Amino acid sequence: MKSLPYFCRGEVIRGFGRGSKELGIPTANFPDPVVDNLPADISTGIYYGWACVGNGDVYKMVMSIGWNPYYKNTKKSMETHVIHTFKEDFYGEILSVVMVGYIRPERSYDSLEALITAINNDIEEAKVKLELPEHLKLREDNFFTSVRSSSSAVPPTTASTSQTIMNGH
Repeated sequence: MKSLPYFCRGEVIRGFGRGSKELGIPTANFPDPVVDNLPADISTGIYYGWACVGNGDVYKMVMSIGWNPYYKNTKKSMETHVIHTFKEDFYGEILSVVMVGYIRPERSYDSLEALITAINNDIEEAKVKLELPEHLKLREDNFFTSVRSSSSAVPPTTASTSQTIMNGH
């Protein structure tokens, strides 16, 4: 995948409501324009990388891109699990991510327990891979500091939030 690492940011929107409730693994969802603008060579599947909510710290993350076959979604989504425990939801905040690697294709599972096990395995694999020097350096990328400077200069209104949605390499 020549588009990796891939940088994107957008407002966190409400998803299907399954991450925290059914899976015990909360996810942050990107709006359709971010999903629709993914490069063609970013296939569906599970990715790992770095994520930052608003002006916060940069944490490890895993992301599912696709239709979530277990749930038979009809709409493609980008669901990010930030590997950190947050005190509260952050709907409406700007999520900045850099996808640095690919773990596996998306697939369906025979049970909810099998899906949860697979996600937890993905999280553990991401934690290990993100310790590699070539991935660690991306945690410090200027991409994450650019949201801090731009968000402090512009109050987070609906107009300024929609202008911060971006995708790129």
